[in-house]
Amino acid sequence: MSKPAHLFDRDIEWNALIAFASRTTHSATLGIVSGRRRMGKTYLLRALAEQRCGFYFGATTATSAESLRQLGAALGEFSGAGAPIAFDNWDHAISYLFALGAREKAGASLLIVLDEFPYLVKSVPELPSLVQREIDRYQTESSGVRLLLCGSAMSVMGGLLAANAPLRGRAQLELLVQPFGYRAAAQFWDATHDPALAVRLHAIVGGTPAYRRQFLADDVPTSAADLDDWLCRTVLSPLSPLFREARYLLAEEAEIRDTALYHSVLAAVAQGHNTRGGIAGYIGRKSVDISHPLTVLEDCHLISRELDVFRSGRSIYRITEPLISFYEAVMRPAWARLETGQAQQVWRRSTERFNAQVAGPHFEQMCRTFLLTGGVDRLELTTDFGTVGCGVVSDQHQRTQIQIDTAVTDPGDGGTPASVSLLGEAKWGTTVGKNHLERLLRARTLLTERGWDTSNCKLALFSGAGFSDALRREIDGNPEVILIGSSELYAPLD
Repeated sequence: MSKPAHLFDRDIEWNALIAFASRTTHSATLGIVSGRRRMGKTYLLRALAEQRCGFYFGATTATSAESLRQLGAALGEFSGAGAPIAFDNWDHAISYLFALGAREKAGASLLIVLDEFPYLVKSVPELPSLVQREIDRYQTESSGVRLLLCGSAMSVMGGLLAANAPLRGRAQLELLVQPFGYRAAAQFWDATHDPALAVRLHAIVGGTPAYRRQFLADDVPTSAADLDDWLCRTVLSPLSPLFREARYLLAEEAEIRDTALYHSVLAAVAQGHNTRGGIAGYIGRKSVDISHPLTVLEDCHLISRELDVFRSGRSIYRITEPLISFYEAVMRPAWARLETGQAQQVWRRSTERFNAQVAGPHFEQMCRTFLLTGGVDRLELTTDFGTVGCGVVSDQHQRTQIQIDTAVTDPGDGGTPASVSLLGEAKWGTTVGKNHLERLLRARTLLTERGWDTSNCKLALFSGAGFSDALRREIDGNPEVILIGSSELYAPLD
């Protein structure tokens, strides 16, 4: 079935859902669809249910009895009964749902979507066990049920298939709906004509589709010059739905109780204190005391832990939701002023902080994403499947550390030493010059001294502000050094 025209991108997700809903197996099947709020999961699943003539039920925050009545009303309308179906309890309701699929003729399937499933689990904790019982029952009995459980509470959805969970091993599909990638996001926001605008916009709102259509009613910046005014009337305006969105993203997660502690952890990461020790020192706690908050934020997909590709056992934390980074770095320190409508004054004084704490780190991550999504082939690196990441190379002679923003490495195998095929420096608001190249050359020399194979290592310089003439003269004719501007990041993939 072709994807509806009103669905932007999401080709992989749509094809996976259609394949799941169209399976011809005679046993009941289960799929889990998750993703943070505003990603368009409901939009996607409603379109799927319409095409497959399936049953869609969106749960709300309600008691067990009220949710049961809502489900009965929705089933009565779906089945054409003319009146709500009355269930004595949730045991009968789940049995009825699976019995609907058993009534389908041989080879036919019935799609059933239970959206916002965590709302139901909160009021009916035994619900996963009831679903598990019916899934197991209809492994031997014929049923065309294709059940999709969907939700935005990442900690709850992730726990459905955990080690001791009732539904462990029962799902045939586990789909995580992610934000749009930076290229797709630029198309979605009509920013492909201006890479400088696209980078800054993505550093603020990321790839969340609801922010443009539902939140801002298609109010988009038309150019990089228009971005300042757009920010002041949208994200930084207390009259805009986006103004408090970063706070709501944190408050909506079921596992988060002490929001002040979690905001402090996120603020530490946003300001560059991205190691466990650095975060603990910033918020005035011991490292062991922040293990749980870090784990919860990882489970909620609000932060990620990235390993240092050059130092085993070392890692850094990164905020995965750009709007939260923007809030922690720019909005939270000036919240009182923003609430009184001083958006323009706050933004004028925050430009430098935005470039250093938001746009700069985000640009570095975009450069790594570029390498992961076709950049390795485009740059003609020697590795076919290298690890893309970042890390630190210690210079003991000069007692300094060289931060490598982008690297492509191979751990080696047997007698083959670890190798590095690319070292990169990424600067958003700084003109890249010879000194940046010299840092990379020094890092490559140090890695060679430590036994890394650097014989095929290229050096990449990424910049959003351009490259100095002296650097261009220095590398003229040198195939080992590559200059990549923001426009190259958005060039179409081959």
